[in-house]
Amino acid sequence: MRTERNLTRRVERVFARLDREPERPANLDMPRMSRHRVVLFGLTLSFYLAIVVAVLATTWLVAFDWQVMFFRPYQQWPEIHAFLDYWVVLGQRGPTAVMVMAWLGWRSWRQHTLRPLLMFGTALLLLNLTVGAAKLGMGRLGPHYATVIGSNEMWQGGDIFPSGHTANAVVTWGILAYLASTPRARRWLSAVSAVISLSVGLTTVYLGTHWLSDVLLGWAAGLLILLALPWFEPLVARVEAVILALRDRLRTGRAGVAVPGSPMPAPAMSTPHTPVPAGAPRSGNRPAALLPTGPHTPRGERTPVTPAGSRRPAGARGTTARTTAADAQRA
Repeated sequence: MRTERNLTRRVERVFARLDREPERPANLDMPRMSRHRVVLFGLTLSFYLAIVVAVLATTWLVAFDWQVMFFRPYQQWPEIHAFLDYWVVLGQRGPTAVMVMAWLGWRSWRQHTLRPLLMFGTALLLLNLTVGAAKLGMGRLGPHYATVIGSNEMWQGGDIFPSGHTANAVVTWGILAYLASTPRARRWLSAVSAVISLSVGLTTVYLGTHWLSDVLLGWAAGLLILLALPWFEPLVARVEAVILALRDRLRTGRAGVAVPGSPMPAPAMSTPHTPVPAGAPRSGNRPAALLPTGPHTPRGERTPVTPAGSRRPAGARGTTARTTAADAQRA
């Protein structure tokens, strides 16, 4: 019972902390393509191209890949193999996309904006296009399928260069830092995403599914996408405006609001009740009432009519006269 109460209190504290986040924060610090960011993008792109050239030229980097593969880390430290099999899931696109999309969906609902979900969708689209094209274009085989010792294994029909797990971890967890509402939250989330992406990349090397150069290129590919996201902010803003306008139009149509300029339907006229004359057969079809010509006076504005003469019935007058005569004889 105490454990359940403590768990309930912790959950309530978490939701109480989440409710403190303001709706539509006015001081939202949106990343912009500053000069510092452009310089970082250029350096990362240079690093990306240098890795590709080093692998294509079969330099010392390829030789180091083979040394790590022959070292077989999964045989050197077998006790952590089971844990890392689960840890590498943090780099798989399906599970991570569901988790991050659930959080960003709550953020979108809380802040009344579609920007978090649209930016995440943009990042995933860029990831699939750039990393997928590089994988299929270079066609490198992995360590488990290598054919010639010391070769770069390029254009052999593979799809591991760059590492998709590593690039996906950088983008999926880095988008949380990119969309953070405050600088402090952005720093903390940047550190967490860096640790996750680095560990996921090294885990693929440990498991023998990727070369070390694959992981280096995956880090660079994911970082390039995060650095390029401010260029797509205006497009995302326009898409959000179109979606919200369409939503408002659908709501207006469902509510039945008349469009300006459209003719209004004529109100239905009710048929007044017509009294049936004496001796006439009663039927369901009654003739329409013939209203007198002239303006109609409401009942509340009519002048009351006072009847002439006494309102006492005739029998009452006779009884009173007889009573008066009997009293006179007694007297």
